[in-house]
Amino acid sequence: MSRNQRYDRQTIMPEIGTAGQEKLAAARVLVVGAGGLGCPVLLYLAGAGVGTIGIIDYDQVDESNLQRQVLFTSGDAGEMKATVARDRLLHLNPGIAVNSYTEELTDKNVIGLFSDYDIIVDGTDNFPAKFLINDAAVKMGKPVIYGAIQGFDGQVSVFDAGSGPCYRCLHPKIPEGVVLNCAEAGVIGALAGIIGSMQAAEAIKYIVKDASFAPLTGKLWMIDARTMETRIIKVPKRPDCPVCSRPPEEIPLESSSPVCFIATAGEIACDDLVLQDAVLVDVRELPEWSAGHIEGAVHLPLSALQKNLNVFSPPGNGKSCIFYCQRGARSRKAADMLLNAGFSNLYSLKGGFEAWRALNKDTPSR
Repeated sequence: MSRNQRYDRQTIMPEIGTAGQEKLAAARVLVVGAGGLGCPVLLYLAGAGVGTIGIIDYDQVDESNLQRQVLFTSGDAGEMKATVARDRLLHLNPGIAVNSYTEELTDKNVIGLFSDYDIIVDGTDNFPAKFLINDAAVKMGKPVIYGAIQGFDGQVSVFDAGSGPCYRCLHPKIPEGVVLNCAEAGVIGALAGIIGSMQAAEAIKYIVKDASFAPLTGKLWMIDARTMETRIIKVPKRPDCPVCSRPPEEIPLESSSPVCFIATAGEIACDDLVLQDAVLVDVRELPEWSAGHIEGAVHLPLSALQKNLNVFSPPGNGKSCIFYCQRGARSRKAADMLLNAGFSNLYSLKGGFEAWRALNKDTPSR
């Protein structure tokens, strides 16, 4: 197959064309993690003709991986993921170069591994790895194509500290008391394909840089695969960010043991509400609030939070915030969004306003 035949379905697009294909051929992209996210990223980058692809993964293929890690087969069990992935990509596209690194990414080797690549794709599933990837990329002036999944929830963003925020602007530190174990939390395999494919698309957009492209820099795309509801929230660059506000030479690098990345809010039962020294936040829309709300609550619609997380002001004094909506779904989303933006002590009222009203029939709502 000729080069023109292989890529003609994308080169006929005016946004890519021959010039864009040449940019892809010259690009060097490093994918950290050949797991649920890394597999679709690798397949689509190789298929698109990215000239040099690096794969970092020190893990072996396990049968439990096959539900979502579509580069591998049952016969690969026990083999190194990075090595198997390299061979599969070269079989898919012999015209590219693929480098495999069967070692753990640490503060000792990250600079050397990143130095040969232009773009870093984060396919990891834990906070310490994401922090290390982010901190090294900021230090070296390289963009990170970020993705994360857990259960039915997924996220994608582009962190390019030269033109926007970094991952630490979103998560300055690991939220306390809200981290689930990755194996216990689980993930739907198809969602890994969705998020990984979007990461590949963002990487291709970043490489080609057509004027019509709007990358996810400064934005966090989120999906709830239960309902297929998607939303984009703005991620501002923090002037006090512990990483990108510093000169590159002052950014420290740390390695640590992994924990799972997505923060999930706990729920407070209506029976226990009176025992809580907390601020109540009603995230319903104005007509719902006006029709009746819990006395003493603050009104902050979910729609306003989705547009700008900065409209939320934590209460301080160590107090918790308990969010509520009509039945509990929107309040969980609001609390989860803010937890994943680095806030803490946030909860959702189980059953929402309807559960509270059923329990407090003799108490008038305001």
